[in-house]
Amino acid sequence: MHQALPGSPSTAGGSGGIMFKMVSENPVIVIGTRGCCMCHVVQKLLQGLGVNPPVYEVDEGDQSDVAQELSRKIVGGGDDGGVQFPAVFVGGKYLGGLEKVMAKHISGELVPILKDAGALWL
Repeated sequence: MHQALPGSPSTAGGSGGIMFKMVSENPVIVIGTRGCCMCHVVQKLLQGLGVNPPVYEVDEGDQSDVAQELSRKIVGGGDDGGVQFPAVFVGGKYLGGLEKVMAKHISGELVPILKDAGALWL
């Protein structure tokens, strides 16, 4: 499922709340930029493990603002650009971008994280 993120932080003051709600209501969620191939890769990796995460897309022009909003309101960081797209959230917490997800998968840590979040039952 691909959905566009409604509004951007610069035009819709409530988008931080919308993002927080999406992250908290889904065991796994991917937030990426429209047409990003890395978003597709992380989605396919998760699907291969048995997880079908919703994917929310932001416009490329809103990428920086959305990353800062996610970092401030969800991750708890500042404006340091800590959130990378695709941003993968598991169990309401920021797991990381594609590199971090792949590293967790290769090390064998990803499946237990997904199970703990309720995204996998096996």
